[in-house]
Amino acid sequence: MIPLHVHSFYSFLKGTIDLQKLVDRAAEFDLPALAITDVNGMYGVIKFAKYATEKGIKPIIGTMITEPGNDDEYILFLAKNNEGYKDICRIITARKLNDDFSIYNLIETELRNLFVISPSIKVAESINRKNDFFLELITSKKLKNNNRKLFDYAKKQNLNFVATNPVYFLEKNDFEVHKTVSAIRLNTNIDNLSDDDLVDEEFYFNDPAIIERKWRALPEAVKAANHIADSCNVDLKLNEYKFPVFNLPEGKNADSYLWQLAFNGLYKRYQDVSNKAKERLEYELSVIREMNFSNYFLIVWDIVREAKQRGMMIIGRGSAANSLVAYSLGITQVDPLKHNLYFERFLNKARSSPPDVDIDFSWKERDEIVKYIFEKYGYEKVAMICTTVTFRARSAFREVAKAFGFTNTEISKFSRKIPWTDAKNLPNLSKLFPESQNLGFDKEPWKTIVNIASRIARFPRHLSIHPGGLVITPIRITDYVALEYAKNKGLGLIITQPDMYSIEDLGLIKIDILSQRSLGVLRDTMQSIKKHDPNS
Repeated sequence: MIPLHVHSFYSFLKGTIDLQKLVDRAAEFDLPALAITDVNGMYGVIKFAKYATEKGIKPIIGTMITEPGNDDEYILFLAKNNEGYKDICRIITARKLNDDFSIYNLIETELRNLFVISPSIKVAESINRKNDFFLELITSKKLKNNNRKLFDYAKKQNLNFVATNPVYFLEKNDFEVHKTVSAIRLNTNIDNLSDDDLVDEEFYFNDPAIIERKWRALPEAVKAANHIADSCNVDLKLNEYKFPVFNLPEGKNADSYLWQLAFNGLYKRYQDVSNKAKERLEYELSVIREMNFSNYFLIVWDIVREAKQRGMMIIGRGSAANSLVAYSLGITQVDPLKHNLYFERFLNKARSSPPDVDIDFSWKERDEIVKYIFEKYGYEKVAMICTTVTFRARSAFREVAKAFGFTNTEISKFSRKIPWTDAKNLPNLSKLFPESQNLGFDKEPWKTIVNIASRIARFPRHLSIHPGGLVITPIRITDYVALEYAKNKGLGLIITQPDMYSIEDLGLIKIDILSQRSLGVLRDTMQSIKKHDPNS
């Protein structure tokens, strides 16, 4: 059951493997299980688990945690169970947020639900776990002597050992892509890279049967890999909702309290409440209750109510305007009965995702309401959602050309003429876009540059902050996802490692708190009018 040590492109310019292609390759080899061990993160774990499960492959959830300041010292963590998954989330979060983090300071309670694997004797001496600690013997001719040293130490200390095959690229010829993204990561020229900057050329997704044959003299190392794979069983319960809980008045449950608020609001909205309005509201509430969304509506109502009490200008928009419940709660301002809007456009029993209410705030006031949400529901249960910035045609071309030693001036002559398109289209620009016919990308060195640039299409470049999304969880958020600082650490903004799509797949609830400059302009205008004409 080798390899157990795979780095996807979510290792951010260290691994070069697309998650879907990774799972497809594992299926080609009929692997029953596959581990993902991206560096200091679990950015793509939800996508990986989803793809693997669809292919009938057991996803093994893991990560590689490096010692700050020394990437050569690391530990592979693989989750045995759901508690181990939570532990990995918390360890990664500590690695990202705490300046004094060290892999040598991890404590016993953090490791009991994990397999701990490392090629470091120093790590072995610092980790007080014999049953679940394994010295890592790596499939590599260059590391043959080091493997012998580790094997001798393991025998002397009565420690477990396991064979792994680190995987940083799918095909052997992808090593050129690895060199290029390494140069991009280190902001240097390919020619300036040293052997220490690159991984072994053998670290591609080879046939597991071939790898096992390389370990035929040490079958217990392969047996250990099989044991670990068999023992890792994490169920992320994808698409099962994990709703935050609204703090209810005594004697109320979420359904009854929402019913009370909605009908109170209905009578405030309409002077004469018709039977049609009552029946429509009852129907919507029954759908919301059946789909277990009452807490979600109460939280959105609470945010809107607080904003209005603070005198903020807000607009609830999108398909939520089709809901009489949203209108009665004051979340939206469009009368769905008057305009004959269909509730099913917003929410229906066949919908697989939770309702999505977009709330616009003035750009001057959004941060204030975000702070309220953090304080109301707890800093340990709320985080901003990340968005993953990926390589498109221009950025891929620019970064690869820089890695090949071209200056910004030389690159700009071409990049400004490249259309805004997917980087995969770069080799065929002349056929796809008439304005690109004379770029000369069919000649070297540009032919090689655009070829490599097309191969890093949609690779993650770095994380940014989703323009409005935040997530609220029922228990501490690091039971579900790992966190880190946004790109500008000085701002102190903490974001989730998974993006909004993974957040939704995990069943967590996203709320969009959006910033709109026009609302700020309207507010300033109204305040100016009142200042100059108090009777207005």
